[in-house]
Parts: sequence; C-alpha cells; structure tokens
Amino acid sequence: MKPKGTAMFSCLERGNLRELRLSAFYRGAATTQHPMRKMLAALSRLLQGPAAHRPVARVVVASRNYADFASEATFEIKKHDLHRLEEGPPTTAVMTREQGLQYYKTMQTIRRMELKADQLYKQKIIRGFCHLYDGQEACCVGIEAGINLTDHLITAYRAHGFTYTRGASVREILAELTGRVGGCAKGKGGSMHMYAKNFYGGNGIVGAQVPLGAGIALACKYFGKDEICLTLYGDGAANQGQIFETYNMAALWKLPCIFVCENNRYGMGTSVERAAASTDYYKRGDYIPGIRVDGMDVLAVREATKFAADHCRSGKGPVVMELQTYRYHGHSMSDPGVSYRTREEIQEVRSKSDPITLLKDRMVNNNLASVEELKEIDVEVRKEIEDAAQFATTDPEPPLDELGNYIYYKEPPFEVRGPNQWIRYKSVG
Repeated sequence: MKPKGTAMFSCLERGNLRELRLSAFYRGAATTQHPMRKMLAALSRLLQGPAAHRPVARVVVASRNYADFASEATFEIKKHDLHRLEEGPPTTAVMTREQGLQYYKTMQTIRRMELKADQLYKQKIIRGFCHLYDGQEACCVGIEAGINLTDHLITAYRAHGFTYTRGASVREILAELTGRVGGCAKGKGGSMHMYAKNFYGGNGIVGAQVPLGAGIALACKYFGKDEICLTLYGDGAANQGQIFETYNMAALWKLPCIFVCENNRYGMGTSVERAAASTDYYKRGDYIPGIRVDGMDVLAVREATKFAADHCRSGKGPVVMELQTYRYHGHSMSDPGVSYRTREEIQEVRSKSDPITLLKDRMVNNNLASVEELKEIDVEVRKEIEDAAQFATTDPEPPLDELGNYIYYKEPPFEVRGPNQWIRYKSVG
C-alpha cells in the first residue's frame, strides 16, 4: 500500500497539473463502488491521450560561464567624411569582450551619474550652473579608448563625463557638484571647473579653452614628449574668432593637437542651421585635415581618435574632428530643452541612436555578453551612484578660512583680499 500523498507528490514531480486533479478524484472515489473507480480511470485515459505515456521533459536552468562567450568580434562602422585626407580611419573595428564590458559600464555610469545630478539639482542640493552629458557618452568613452593616459585633454563646461573618464571617481564628481571638501576641486569649482590628472577642465568661458589646449600641445612639442592634447568645444563655440586664430598657430607650428567639435546640433537653444553658414565643422580648419564621425557610436569615435592621434604623433600637425552627437537634457538646468525642439525628436534619437543601446545590442547579438550579465552591471552601477550621492550629501562643506587656498601651485603662503578691504584670507599652495 502506497503512503498517503504519494500520488500527489508523484504528479508534482512530473509537473502534470491535470493528473494531480484527477488523483484527487481517485482518492475521493476510493470509498465508493468499484465501477465508479473504473469509470474515472477510463475518463482519465481518454483525457490524457497518448501524451500521458511520454516522459515529461525537465527544464534545467544553468548559468553561462565565460567559456560560452566569444572573446572578440568585428563590427562595421559608419564611413567617416574626410577633408584633406587621402585615407581615413578604418570602417571596421575589433572589440574584445573585456573592452565591451568596460565601455558599457563606463557609459552606463556616466548616464546614471548625470541622472542623479539632475535629481539632486531639482532637490536644490546642487546649485548654480550645471550642464549634463547624457546622450553624449560615446564621445568621452570613445576618445579615452583611443588615447593614452599620459595624453592631455581640455574641454568646455559640459565636463562631467570627461572628468570621470580621466580618472576622477563618481564620489568626487558628485561631491564637487554639491560643493563638498571631498570633491575633485575641493568643492570650489562646481559643475564647470573639475580637474584630474592631465585634465584641465571644465572651462566656463565659451571657446576660451581652445587656445589653452593649443598651448598644452605646444608644451608637448617643446619638451619633446610623445604626447598630444585633445581640445574640445561645441558647435555653439565653433564660430568664435579665437578658434580660427588657434587653428592658424597650430597649423603653422604643426602642434600635436586634435581639435574636437562635439556637434550636438544646438548651441544653447539655437540649431546649427540657424547659427552657421556652413555646418561642416570638420572642414572649418581649411588647411587642417578634418574627419566627421558618428559620435553616437563608441567604436567609430575610438577608431577616429586613434587615427587622429597617430597623425599628430607622426609630426604632421593638428586635426579637426567633428563628432555628430546629441544631448538629451537641455543646454543647462534652466533650459527645459523642448522649446526649440520637439519631444518626438528627442525620443526618436533615443530609440534609434542611443549609444548605450547600440553597444548593448552589438554585444548581445555577437555573443560577447548576455542580457543577464549586463543587467548585473546596471545593478552594480546604480549602487555605486547611490553610495556616491549619499557621500556627496553628507560630506562637510569647505570651511571659510580655506577660501583662498590653492590659487597657485607650490607657492609660499600669501594674503588674499576678501569681500572688502578689512577681510583677509591666507592662501596656501
């Protein structure tokens, strides 16, 4: 005689719900007459049919290991437009699994960091100017992948992404945005004035960083170092006269400088078509070679940057590189970003050209990563951002007596005039 409940456990083990229900009928009919049991048995066989005699397949869920993935894959990238160049960057790019995971995590970190900055600004924890970089992540990540850590970089005021790729942590960036001592500029620079090793900001004056970048490139050449400087500016600054003056000097002296125009299609609230007689920014250098690149594709940016860097290192002089990209937020936090463009336009770019989605699809479709693995990275990134935000809102603000510090590097202490002639601060280098 079978133990009580054996039929039920047997049915559960086979995963057959219908048989489980019938077994309940059997147990209820066991106390009735024998013909009733026979009738129920015949009805069971009729309902189950021949499938009842086939073994039920078990579903086994197993996690994939690293051996299941490809080590690398080759991708086609959009052909670059060239100016005064016989040959340009390659139209194919090889990406290893490790590189793909690194690019994905870095871009996702920048995206989440910017969204957190947006949230903190709306909570009035971050004050002052704040220019967000979400949508343009492929530019800074692709550029960093194409140069060396010893190379130099200077940009405008949309600087959070480059500050991160140049080596500052999320904690330092968010703490700088909230004006805390743990910030990358000790809480004194804010959104537009962040710095890191071989990274010179974060500059608030439109276009003014371009001649500074040429000066850094001049130093690289003067000291005989195999280093270059990437000087970034936006389409809005591209019409500045000082940029054309810098082009002239850089070409004349063959400076190892890559002029990078991040063309996100709008200078503040003005479209490029309304602001520029020619929107071919990569041709603006005239006698300087130029490349126009899909700035939403991290691999296209990487390959173009490598090509331009090799050009500069070989002593051929500067290159102008235009990155066609897009910002999801407004120009700054005071700009809702929808008065001069439609929500439908923004959504179309998000759905068709998002740099993170493009990389994710490439990796999954070419067996470089699984959806589950990338979701784990997303969870890890979210936790890092939340921890950094907690630090940025609890870290102390710099004391008033340190207001004058760090004006000069390695200089003896001196007095700095305060808001009026009777208030003095000591400045320590």
